[in-house]
Amino acid sequence: MSTNDKKGLFARLGMKGGLEKSNQNLMQNLNTVFTNGVFTKRRLNEEVLQELEDVLITADLGVEVASDLVARLRADKFDKNITEVEIKNVLGSLITSVLTPVEGVLALSCEAKKDGKPHIVLFVGVNGAGKTTSLGKIAMQYRAQGQSVLLVAGDTFRAGAVAQLEVWNARAGTDIVSNVASKIVDENTKKSTNTDAAGLIFDALLKARQENYDIVLIDTAGRLQNRNELMDELAKITRVIKKYDADAPHYVILVLDANTGQNALEQTRVFHEITGVTGLIMTKLDGTAKGGILVALAQKFCLPIYGIGVGEGIEDLVPLNAQDFSNALLGIPASG
Repeated sequence: MSTNDKKGLFARLGMKGGLEKSNQNLMQNLNTVFTNGVFTKRRLNEEVLQELEDVLITADLGVEVASDLVARLRADKFDKNITEVEIKNVLGSLITSVLTPVEGVLALSCEAKKDGKPHIVLFVGVNGAGKTTSLGKIAMQYRAQGQSVLLVAGDTFRAGAVAQLEVWNARAGTDIVSNVASKIVDENTKKSTNTDAAGLIFDALLKARQENYDIVLIDTAGRLQNRNELMDELAKITRVIKKYDADAPHYVILVLDANTGQNALEQTRVFHEITGVTGLIMTKLDGTAKGGILVALAQKFCLPIYGIGVGEGIEDLVPLNAQDFSNALLGIPASG
């Protein structure tokens, strides 16, 4: 990545960018630890360490990250004066080390197809997290690379969800399978008769194989992780996909809204148990002060993070770069 690219990405993530609110929240809380509300030298004792730990937990960075920071500072700096720069350097190094192993990449190239079968990607998550939007952005990215992409409107009960996916289908120049697009409608009620998501998805997969699509992106209905009957239906969808291809879905992407904060941890646990989540997309980082939750998720689950959403545009679903994210969260300018 060139120097200009690095600075441009930092501008999108950092101050006045995608992590602006999270940065302000963390820095304001850290300021309270130091004298007169500004960063000055302060002797590092147990009281200060406890204050720092509380600040990091409040910023949604997680208990494990907070404990690790305190342990490092206690070992190296206890009973010594400590400054803003030192705190940022230690915390930045820690955040980068946590995030680096989860820098994920969706490998959906034509060359990577096996036995003529398409890549099958299942999107899951609660309502409003940004599943359909993330799916649409990914569809556009791969169409721009010349891949053939089939979208599947697996949320068969909400007409709005189907309509939203059809908008993305038109933008991306992809193809779509849905109960509306298939015109499976009862002439008396004017309602769709094929409301079984698993059946619709299986039909779409047969079409994908017959017509040699490269990629199949499957949208699903939003599910609260504490609604067992809805999660059971999602497990059924996964079983049906495996009947088509025992190795599929090749990717199960859990889309999380950064605004949910600590609730994202429970969502990840439950969806992972039901569907075998292979990676995460974190959306709406530009609208929340809870961006630190991404660090807590990485520490707890070590699942690849395939993308982070820092705005509404197509270009605002970006790959995770651990160093850039850490710098933006702490307000450290890009180097180089």
